[in-house]
Amino acid sequence: MSASFEPSLSTSGMRPPLASADAPSMADSLPSINFGFENLRSRMAQFTAKFDAFIERGRKHVLEERNQFRINLAELQEDQRMKQKDIEILTLKSQTHAQTLQKETAEAAEMHAAISAITLERDARLAKRDRLKQQISETQKAINQRLEAQKAHARHLDNQARLNTPELEFWQDFLCLRIEGAGREDRLKFVYTHLLEKDWEREAWFELGTASRDYEIFHTRPKLERAAIERELEIVNEDRDFGAFLKRMRKLFVETMK
Repeated sequence: MSASFEPSLSTSGMRPPLASADAPSMADSLPSINFGFENLRSRMAQFTAKFDAFIERGRKHVLEERNQFRINLAELQEDQRMKQKDIEILTLKSQTHAQTLQKETAEAAEMHAAISAITLERDARLAKRDRLKQQISETQKAINQRLEAQKAHARHLDNQARLNTPELEFWQDFLCLRIEGAGREDRLKFVYTHLLEKDWEREAWFELGTASRDYEIFHTRPKLERAAIERELEIVNEDRDFGAFLKRMRKLFVETMK
């Protein structure tokens, strides 16, 4: 300041006497005082400007922080949304994977069951094949044995036929008999005629089995009693007199037809 207030200068010492009318005024006698209002106003204006600038900077900073907070919050929300979406995708994938595992487990169980069934079936077929092989071998062996027996019997019959041909021709003529095939190699059909005087054309016959050493009679027409047939077979299988057997069979048919 250009001047300062001096408190030691009292106005009471400068007061003029009251009795003098022409004395100078008290105001005129006061010293000139400069309080520095212009400087104070300037400083206050500067402070106000600085304060307003500080407030403006604070407001801008708050706005920037609020905007940045909103941006960060939006980014966090977006990240949360993306993470939630990723969680949903992973959950869906997990469920799909679990379903796939469950399906594969079921398929594997079915496959193991099918393999077990196929294995059991294969073992059963192998066992059946082995049994069939054994049966085929046994059957082939039996067939071979039977073929050998039939060949031997055929040779025997051939030799016997050469010996019995004249005798058979005799019995055929004598007994009105003819010999036919019976549809099988081991059977012969013996047909008799001229059994009845009233009906010479009427026939009677029987089928004789020659597969084994002992003869067998399978069919007769007309039908004869089985006991009588068994009796005649027992005789011929014992004495091997085939001519006498044919004669007795003709007699049985005649008795039955009468």
